[in-house]
Amino acid sequence: MRVGIAAGYWGSGPPRNVERMLAEAEALGVDSFWTAETYGSDALTPLAWWGAQTSRIKLGTSVCQMSARTPTALAMAAQTLDHLSGGRVIIGIGASGPQVVEGWYGQPYPRPLERTREYIEIMRQVWAREKPVTYSGRHYQLPLEGGSGLGKPLKSIVHPLRNDIPVYMGAEGPKNVALAAEIADGWTPLWFSPKSDEFYRKALAEGFAREGARRTADDFEVANVCWLIENDDVEKAASRLKPTVALYAGGMGAKGVNFHNDVFARMGWGQVCAEIQDLYLSGRPELAAQAVPTEMVEDVALVGPADKIIEEIETKWKSTCVTTLILGGWPKPENRERILEAVQS
Repeated sequence: MRVGIAAGYWGSGPPRNVERMLAEAEALGVDSFWTAETYGSDALTPLAWWGAQTSRIKLGTSVCQMSARTPTALAMAAQTLDHLSGGRVIIGIGASGPQVVEGWYGQPYPRPLERTREYIEIMRQVWAREKPVTYSGRHYQLPLEGGSGLGKPLKSIVHPLRNDIPVYMGAEGPKNVALAAEIADGWTPLWFSPKSDEFYRKALAEGFAREGARRTADDFEVANVCWLIENDDVEKAASRLKPTVALYAGGMGAKGVNFHNDVFARMGWGQVCAEIQDLYLSGRPELAAQAVPTEMVEDVALVGPADKIIEEIETKWKSTCVTTLILGGWPKPENRERILEAVQS
């Protein structure tokens, strides 16, 4: 299993000490560095800014929102950053949910799986640079149908450094996970739990078995962000993550259309998730966070003393389908090498 680190997205301001963390990560052989976006900070600008200070580590987005950019715009950004970084980019994309897609980006949400397939096919045309890009899909047309009539097929001015930049898909539901296995180079889960490993392996196997599948289980990547919070007191460590779990399980989506809520419900937390969502949507996020059990946090994150974290990596996480464990938290200096070694050994 490889190890990555994540800066994610931010609220009031950029996270501190990312430059120092990245320098330490490169020195310790960490494989990848990841940024994210929702409806505030974007994923690409921080990746370029911080990534410019690195020389080896892979640079990934987990994830870029598809609705934020046309497929050709993201393909342009990816090939530009790939050139500047010497071929280290991984482009993770995700469909998000209707609240963000329609409320923030002003784009239609229906048929997200079909939209994702079209999006990736267009990006790969751009990078292949075999001919001018044309596409006639339900969601994307190049040139645009019904426009001025003056649009013409174009080929990227830039010769990509790599003609096939890796694309990972953010996915939570079984149909979307199967699609990732069929058409992508990797999958970036959200709120993955070792207890759900068999469920996800079945979804991945369905995608690998489809005619024309791009990858197999042997060369497909599963890069999962796993929050890591060290503290000798497990309850104190878990309490730092409970507001985030409550936000996703309770507030990231409407009632009945919250894919993060569905993920936790599949783990057996359905009744708890219903309570969390009721509290969050009624304007009581503090009470929603208090309703998150510590065991629910432990299902998806590494919290507590270093010895406990290392034991869980070795006994729970390393036997899963995850190939890269992206740590959403940098271990303390006195435990850092032990924790990284536990993942990589």
